[in-house]
Amino acid sequence: MRSTALPLLLAAMLGCAGCGLRPMYAGGGSGQVATSLSAVQVAAIPEKNGWLMRNALVDRLGGEPSAAQYRLDVELDDDLSGLGIRGDSAVTRERRTLRARYQLVDLKSGLVVLDATAGSDAGIDVVSSEYATVAAENSAQERLTTVVADQIVSRLGLFMSHPRR
Repeated sequence: MRSTALPLLLAAMLGCAGCGLRPMYAGGGSGQVATSLSAVQVAAIPEKNGWLMRNALVDRLGGEPSAAQYRLDVELDDDLSGLGIRGDSAVTRERRTLRARYQLVDLKSGLVVLDATAGSDAGIDVVSSEYATVAAENSAQERLTTVVADQIVSRLGLFMSHPRR
């Protein structure tokens, strides 16, 4: 069994060598993707969700750029709806959904070079303590913000990894 595993492993490695795959973040902090992402300025986003999202994006993009080449405009849609309803019409479960439409604008030309969406949702148990329910809603809001920010930055990285869009 061992004698057949080594040749198969070598064949697989040789097959991958010519497939054209390359790491997105090749070169680390000085690579093409990292330097392009660090040149993205995140525009202000209104309300608490916007503040959370902007901070998460700025953190993931490497901070505020000194010389921005792009501006990221984000519009958020946050929805909280009741799912589980008891016989007395009391909600027992909620669903929080966060969707983001974002546009990457080239500051030199003013053109939108990327227009996309990202989103996620979370379930929340509604308990007898109103404080606990509000805390769970806020926690879900913070979690969803980080998930959606990760999706946006991943998509931006993929966009930046191609030589010319």
